[in-house]
Amino acid sequence: MIPRLVDSRWTVAVAAALACAVRLLGLARPVRADEAGFELVARSWHPNGGSLYGAYFVDRPPSLIALYKVSDAIGGSLAIRVLGALACAGLVLLAAWLGRLVADERSARWTAVAAAALVSTPAIDLVATKGEVLALPVLLGAAGLAVVAVRDRAAWPAFAAGVLAGLALGLKQNLAGAAVFAAVLFVGSALAGRLVRRDLVRLGAVALTGFALPVLATIGWALAAGVRLHTLWYGVYGFRADASAVLGDGPAEAPTRRALVLLLILAVTGIAAVLAAYLARVPSHWRQDPALTAAVVAMIAFDVLALALGGSFWQDYALGLVPGTLLAVALLTVRWRERLVPLMVASAVVCMVGWSVWNLAGQQELDEHDTGVALEEVAEPGDTLAVFGGRADLQLESGMPSPYPYLWSLPMRALDPDLAEFRAMVNGPDSPTWLVEWWPFDTWTPEGEALERDVEKRYVEHGTGCGDRTIWLLEGVDRPVPEPDCHG
Repeated sequence: MIPRLVDSRWTVAVAAALACAVRLLGLARPVRADEAGFELVARSWHPNGGSLYGAYFVDRPPSLIALYKVSDAIGGSLAIRVLGALACAGLVLLAAWLGRLVADERSARWTAVAAAALVSTPAIDLVATKGEVLALPVLLGAAGLAVVAVRDRAAWPAFAAGVLAGLALGLKQNLAGAAVFAAVLFVGSALAGRLVRRDLVRLGAVALTGFALPVLATIGWALAAGVRLHTLWYGVYGFRADASAVLGDGPAEAPTRRALVLLLILAVTGIAAVLAAYLARVPSHWRQDPALTAAVVAMIAFDVLALALGGSFWQDYALGLVPGTLLAVALLTVRWRERLVPLMVASAVVCMVGWSVWNLAGQQELDEHDTGVALEEVAEPGDTLAVFGGRADLQLESGMPSPYPYLWSLPMRALDPDLAEFRAMVNGPDSPTWLVEWWPFDTWTPEGEALERDVEKRYVEHGTGCGDRTIWLLEGVDRPVPEPDCHG
């Protein structure tokens, strides 16, 4: 029954439309923390020699922030989710195309269905649109073009594959799986005799040229904007070393718990089963096409390593494994595809039903949004807000700017470990009108006790946010007490 349904000429189009429609449900949910942070950075973007973005710090490439800036200018803070829905539809179409390239039409349809299931499941993330979601069709397109380049020994697909692989790094800096895939495929094809040395050099050169274009464009923009190259490097890559050190020195309980949840997500969505089924049959795949097999295995290995080195193990890290998973689906035998893909779809449907019931029952916790809205209702023009521990979604909903440059807790912990900047802000002329103690001041450092004393000297408790978070108001300022309408 299921194979007959999938083997229809409308399968790919329906899967793409459903993926897009399901992702558009995110328009009914408030902006999430990372999305809000990217929006705030984009809105205040003012690069200079010592700062990539100006008022706020974020460790993401300029291309991603530029995309947020454009989408925000077009349709506001939620417009990025429309772009994310279109990206997911594009992923489904490209998954079908890739299935045809490496297998046949039946594989194309099953791979498209698998793609729709993976981007439509709340088990990973149905709502937020970040760099991982936007990069998915780019990564899969780069992989497909690399296959075409080898098949046709053509330069233009190799060049386009390189461009797309470079663009993916501009959406999130560790998404290099497509570049790894193309490099291994080119070299492996030469070793297998499918490319002569002249073709390898030619395709490799044009692919590398294409890859370099987005990178050089970013460097050129930085130089034109007066941003030092060291500042650009630190903002995109260098900060990750400091962040990893902070995560390594901190308590292991939270990352360990998130890692276990992430493993559960990989199991529930079917990603783990697909990858295991493919890797178990590597010898068979190798006999059929050693170059393609080596490229797929290299891509999967790189993406798993990138996931592990991320350190925080957030659930949307699973999206980084989607391109490799779809390649594996396309190359599996019919028997395995017809077993695993229906399970992936069933998982997505069950998770979707549970997520819908939970949200319709009003159980979804929206503490940051509700607290921010309450603050926006009582704030006056010129008021400012700092959130200790960093909740950019609260900051965005409040409508108030922050005099503190770190909108996330990790940059705060890495770049202001003794809270010297936060204390200087509290005690200085730019002290914010409002403070929200989202996390207790002493959560990450004993210096929090000194900060608490500083706050008590200059601020008074003025209500509580959702979750009993203390709201502080600058002494001598008269404002109504915020009263958030908390849900969940």
